[in-house]
Amino acid sequence: MPLLIGTSGWQYKHWRDVLYPTGMPQRVWLERYTECFDTVENNNAFYRLPSREVFAGWRERTPPGFVMAVKASRYLTHIKRLKDPEEPVDRLMNAAGGLGDKLGPVLVQLPPTLQVDVERLTRTLRRFPAGVRVAVEPRHPSWWTDEVRELLIRYGAALCWADRLGRPLTPLWRTAGWGYLRFHEGAATPWPEYGDQALRSWARRLAETWDDGQDVYVYFNNDPGGAAVRDAGRFAEFARAAGRSVTRTPALAAH
Repeated sequence: MPLLIGTSGWQYKHWRDVLYPTGMPQRVWLERYTECFDTVENNNAFYRLPSREVFAGWRERTPPGFVMAVKASRYLTHIKRLKDPEEPVDRLMNAAGGLGDKLGPVLVQLPPTLQVDVERLTRTLRRFPAGVRVAVEPRHPSWWTDEVRELLIRYGAALCWADRLGRPLTPLWRTAGWGYLRFHEGAATPWPEYGDQALRSWARRLAETWDDGQDVYVYFNNDPGGAAVRDAGRFAEFARAAGRSVTRTPALAAH
């Protein structure tokens, strides 16, 4: 499968005149998004977990082959802090199951203040159903240990690679036969866009780590001003130059 490139969410009013033409009603923005991208990371689920019916509605509104990654509810990660994860994981998967075969990876983003807890992470990963891809994004440096790396490998969970200002926020561990990369904020002008050098470097890192036949999910979270939409298209060009097949991205004029 090619490199799957998209953005973290699609409902941004400041994407009018970038991705959404003037006058296009918000109720059809998802359909417009899917004309340009083959995947999206659903960040909404982090703040308020939608019902299974809402997820099923997204399944119906998206074309065959579309993939929606889902960010795990903050109830699991930030309120419970992975403690007693069984009920929150079950609730999450029951709802997200409404996506059917369009469900992509589940992103488990940990709070910056949550220090390493191997037992809690083990229970969390163990609870996810077999066949569900889980990416883990720790944000406290205490997590960077051999034990954590081996735990992710054991469960086939991907360490979520993350970037801010053109620099990796995580070790570049490969812990699964697939990958997950998030771009949070670029260092170029206008803010928060990414410069060519940063995007080219990441395209090279991915090409050196995973073969072209292995799935790597790439999402741009730098949404202000439509930067994520433009950067996704530019990153796709660099990924192709590095020898990777990529999914659709929109051809947009430079900012």
